[in-house]
Amino acid sequence: MLKIPPHQVAGHQAGNGKLGPLVDESGRFYKPLQGDERGSNELKFYTSFSSNSRILEHISKFFPTFYGTQLIEASDGSGLKPHLVLEDLSVGRVNPSIVDIKIGSRTWAPEASEEYIQKCLKKDRETSSLPLGFRLSGIQIYGNRESGYWKPERTSMQNLPAEEVKLILKKFVSSNTSTDMDLQPDCAFAATVYGGSTGILSQLLEMKAWFEDQTMYHFYSCSILIMFEKGLALEGQNPGGQIKLIDFAHVIEGRGVIDHNFLGGLCSLIKFISEILTDPNEHKSLVSSVNGVN
Repeated sequence: MLKIPPHQVAGHQAGNGKLGPLVDESGRFYKPLQGDERGSNELKFYTSFSSNSRILEHISKFFPTFYGTQLIEASDGSGLKPHLVLEDLSVGRVNPSIVDIKIGSRTWAPEASEEYIQKCLKKDRETSSLPLGFRLSGIQIYGNRESGYWKPERTSMQNLPAEEVKLILKKFVSSNTSTDMDLQPDCAFAATVYGGSTGILSQLLEMKAWFEDQTMYHFYSCSILIMFEKGLALEGQNPGGQIKLIDFAHVIEGRGVIDHNFLGGLCSLIKFISEILTDPNEHKSLVSSVNGVN
């Protein structure tokens, strides 16, 4: 039985007659294979990456497992369509807090059409991509059983200035998230989610070390998903903080050159997370302006 992913925070979404990804009960994620070069390019990347002997396990763990392609009934009712079959990254999670962060100050590849470049350039300029090197594409933050999730409109998250982006990343690891909107984020779980030897910052640094060396691929318009279980954090257990790279429709060959666009955005994100860990209670009088985006 296929269903709409319950925890998708960005990208094309199924439902209301629209084409989007589906999931099953076995932990598989079915992403529609786009009919243009984006679909063939993403399939080409997954095929190349999954069979590349130079990709070691400590790096491949940051990517969804690829199971091939399959014809399934499309979510928009248009009949059988080819789908990428991937690992469902939220499987096994009960109430995950998730943020989708598009990495890079430039989201278009040099080989793209002039029309597509201008479209992306306009959005990069209008959002935080250009000034920060990344933008928040979507987020859901679990509050508690009564309040459920805080899930603001995606467009409202994309053009925030640096101070408000940091506030959202603090809110992501705070206990006073959903109903206590007038309170400063307390960063109660910053140390357990962002910090530690297996925390989000450590994982980002491991990814950064690879990007400082790898010249096989250039990752345009890709996102980093950050996930953790707030319910476990509330109980004092390991919250299972994890990062994954997703969306590879615009990956191109690196041709022996370091991917400075992605690396720069990744370093910027690391700086934000590091500053939150260093001074989680840093006071910013931004609550009223952030409240305006929910």
